[in-house]
Amino acid sequence: MLSDIEIAQKAKMRHIRDIASLLDIKEDELEYYGKYKAKMSEALWNRVRNNNDGKLILVTAINPTPAGEGKTTTTIGLGDAMTKLGKKCSLALREPSLGPVMGLKGGAAGGGYSQVVPMEDINLHFTGDMHAITAANNLLSAMIDNHIHQGNALDIDVANIAWKRVVDTNDRALRNIVIGMGGKINGVPREDGFMITVASEVMAILCLASDMDDLKKRLGDIIIGYSRNGAPVKAADLNAQGAMAALLKDAIKPNLVQTLEHTPCFIHGGPFANIAHGCNSVRATRLAMKLSDYTITEAGFGADLGAEKFMNIKCRMAGISPDAVVIVATVRALKYNGGVSKDELKKPDISALERGIVNLEKHIENMKLFGLPVVVAVNRFDTDSDDELNMIIEHCQALGADCSLSEVFSKGSEGGIDLAEKVVSAAEAQKTKNKKIYDDSLSIKEKILAVVTKIYGGKAVNYSVKANKQIKRLEELGLDKKPVCMAKTQYSLSDNPKLIGRPRDFEITVSNVRISNGAGFIVAETGDIMVMPGLPKVPAANNIDVDTDGKITGLF
Repeated sequence: MLSDIEIAQKAKMRHIRDIASLLDIKEDELEYYGKYKAKMSEALWNRVRNNNDGKLILVTAINPTPAGEGKTTTTIGLGDAMTKLGKKCSLALREPSLGPVMGLKGGAAGGGYSQVVPMEDINLHFTGDMHAITAANNLLSAMIDNHIHQGNALDIDVANIAWKRVVDTNDRALRNIVIGMGGKINGVPREDGFMITVASEVMAILCLASDMDDLKKRLGDIIIGYSRNGAPVKAADLNAQGAMAALLKDAIKPNLVQTLEHTPCFIHGGPFANIAHGCNSVRATRLAMKLSDYTITEAGFGADLGAEKFMNIKCRMAGISPDAVVIVATVRALKYNGGVSKDELKKPDISALERGIVNLEKHIENMKLFGLPVVVAVNRFDTDSDDELNMIIEHCQALGADCSLSEVFSKGSEGGIDLAEKVVSAAEAQKTKNKKIYDDSLSIKEKILAVVTKIYGGKAVNYSVKANKQIKRLEELGLDKKPVCMAKTQYSLSDNPKLIGRPRDFEITVSNVRISNGAGFIVAETGDIMVMPGLPKVPAANNIDVDTDGKITGLF
């Protein structure tokens, strides 16, 4: 079988105007970025905003493992299979970050014969949204330090600035830095640091904003730090929101591309799910729902992170809710959760599968906790035995979840027909109102405890001295009545990446609590979570090259 990039480069793409026409989008509602990419104009939203919403399908997964699960691949293949069934369908995905693309995880455009194209563009600079977000974020940083240098009329406490600079690259050397060195002319010396762009509040704001006015308000509400008397200082106090919004005027518009089988796909925004809320933009999802009978979207990492935040943050703010959930799993990943080493995963091992399937079991229970019908998609590999596959199917059925063997990686839409049919049945049968696992009126600690006990399966939460002080300050400022965004390792239901499977009765440690006031949520950092990843010993960037004709190789 060809590599992902070879398959993508052999694809016969249609002009993006033809893809748009499948959703009844007019040519003058497109803003072209070449032949195969376009942004959606505000005129399009104004025309369709009163359309009825189509069905929304959320694709999530078990906790990720080194064996891989193929969540985005399954999402894309499901969309193509829906189209093949004659459904008017579109996808709503996140934009890849250059951090994972150049680091360890790779891109986020799917794989095999279930990809979105042009794959190279999507995984690299795309339409410039990431760069615009980086620029807007760092403009605010520059304005903060300039304000202090020019006399500090707001009396900003230099030792209590919460805002960090960002770059969309894994660069551990930038996690903690000192700026303003070199004398008075170069600013005021202080400690600072970088986050990766996709973990930034500006990224979260772009993905949660409903329109330009909402974007500007949210940007102005950003709390950059505190004055020396303890009062919060906002971006609006620096009059930064207008210029930041100007840098984001094109980035706020959803992007349209296509799958290998020409299903329309909106790709917009890309917050990390282990640090931020892990969902594509509200604007792209809502637009897709207005234009399609079925919208297939995804949430990052396992259902304990992306899907939980999709329900408790994105749906809460956007006024939307899914009609069904697909949980992606593999035999290999479940055996890994059962204690099998990565090198031994190809060997049949029912006993390991029985030990590891508890991870899938917990994610099914969690989605049902939200009142949602579940379909499990088993991403099939050649090494999977019939006994192993049948064991998963029977286990899912016993838990009240339908199950389908997916082969979209190797067969494209043909490998996802059964999955699509089962998802349609689940979505059409959905009658109950989706539930939330906590109310915003609860205290910060009560909301965190609800997530830890109900979603993770833990029994208690411990707080550092710093976290307790931060919570107390937010309560005193009246900023505590917002949803919580848990920053946690993706590899475990707990905050310890080594606790695989389904750990029980563990305790979570919250080390840091910060407010993303513009985004509208409270971030609780657990364990050793980092907001700036590092590159591995052998980064993926080592294998990427481009020839004299501009053809990229080694991207996968």
